Amino acid sequence: MEERSIPQIFSRRQSAAKFARARSRQRRDDAADFLTRTIASDIVERLEFMRAEPAHSLIIGDTTNTIAPWLSQRGGVGKAGLLGEFEEEQPGPSAMFDLIIHLLGLGHVNDLPGALIHARNALKDDGLFIAAFPGAGSQPVLRQLALAADGERPAARMHPLVDNQAASGLLQRAGFKRQVVDSYPIRVRFLSFQRMLSDLRDHGLTRSLASPASPITREGLNRAEAAFDALRDDDGKVTEVFEILTLTGWR
Repeated sequence: MEERSIPQIFSRRQSAAKFARARSRQRRDDAADFLTRTIASDIVERLEFMRAEPAHSLIIGDTTNTIAPWLSQRGGVGKAGLLGEFEEEQPGPSAMFDLIIHLLGLGHVNDLPGALIHARNALKDDGLFIAAFPGAGSQPVLRQLALAADGERPAARMHPLVDNQAASGLLQRAGFKRQVVDSYPIRVRFLSFQRMLSDLRDHGLTRSLASPASPITREGLNRAEAAFDALRDDDGKVTEVFEILTLTGWR
């Protein structure tokens, strides 16, 4: 049987480095964690609505430590995984967890179908899987600024994003017996282009594409700054949108 060829869109080494830098940046008092915190709180609300009381959980990417205390209050035991170190695309333990939660990272793997299959296999019967990350429609402003920076020679600086329909198909393909996919926007108002970039670095949401791209020149940065300034509202801020895609599946 011929082995399936997986396109190498992302660099595993670059992904590991950027998430490690993000964890280091989170030690700063002014580090941004609004995306992780909002997503983690949303997942806790979902678990409460489902009256979930998992005994053994795997939580990947919750740098805010929001979910683990909630599980602990209900007698659950949680194992933590670090983005960039956890091997989503490699087989893991079989039927070990009754809950797996993955924050932000699944939008940065080459073999997303394989990662979902491995997650399902690591669940016990009727176990629950929840993943959330920016999906299609996210960061339209940053895409516009990247084009402005590159001028007449645009480079591949932002990776493709998964939409709701594709996510539903991937969960079904992975063998989850029930699937729910939904999305919601997180709107953030930035006072400067540099603050936008800093907040993305804090979350580990910077570039990790395998294809090389030439560095943005000083002139390119000036063009991006000018494009940012042109988008300011009456309060002098620019609104960026992160469309959070949430995948829920039961084994």
